Amino acid sequence: MGKLDGRVVIVTGAARGQGEQEARLFAAEGARVAVADVLDDRGEALAKEIGALYVHLDVGREDDWRSAVRAVKKAYGRVDGLVNNAGILRFNSLVDTPLEEFLQVVQVNQVGCFLGIRSVAPEMEDGGTIVNTASYTAVTGMAAVGAYAATKHAILGLTRVAALELAPRRIRVNAVCPGAIDTPMSNPARLDPDADAEETSRALDQLYRRLVPLGRIGRPEEVARLALFLTGADSSYITGQPFVIDGGWLAGVTVV
Repeated sequence: MGKLDGRVVIVTGAARGQGEQEARLFAAEGARVAVADVLDDRGEALAKEIGALYVHLDVGREDDWRSAVRAVKKAYGRVDGLVNNAGILRFNSLVDTPLEEFLQVVQVNQVGCFLGIRSVAPEMEDGGTIVNTASYTAVTGMAAVGAYAATKHAILGLTRVAALELAPRRIRVNAVCPGAIDTPMSNPARLDPDADAEETSRALDQLYRRLVPLGRIGRPEEVARLALFLTGADSSYITGQPFVIDGGWLAGVTVV
């Protein structure tokens, strides 16, 4: 018996990185998964591999959400879960951030999450689940990622409000807050077929050995397991909460 047997779950940004691992794990645990992304070739290949449905979805576009939900309901007859995973990151100091860049990050990260909740919740079965991907920068500050951190703070607000409003239907809404995770977002070598991504991963482990109490960068599979917990019955009395998964980075500082 899988932990998600019979459930239908949409995962956004699922063609690679954390979303890919969430889609793989959810399918392995018995869910009927909708792989949603703008990377059509990668998304379709993953969906075929794991026996899922692929839907093209630009999370910042309202029409795309309508089409995606319609396609999922046509294929599976229902929707039980949503993982709002899609997101982008841009590095810049606040005073050097062009408005266009700031709004681009807001459109994908914040508006995308809002549209996901607004589009899927009305179509979701009572007792459903929504997992929003925030960040450890949603609960602290970090220089050079102001636009990103602002959107992730906003996602926690959306999570709490949605949890309150959807509780009468027993729809639970929580957020995962990953620290540094070894995905293409933090390891661009994973996007370059000529690069040695594993060598870069080892270098990142060395870097984070000095920053993170657990002494390494996180793995997307670890975030997927947290998303699984929040989507499954094991978290049946949890809603409206952020869950930091950062190797202890935010626990404090060591002075000796």
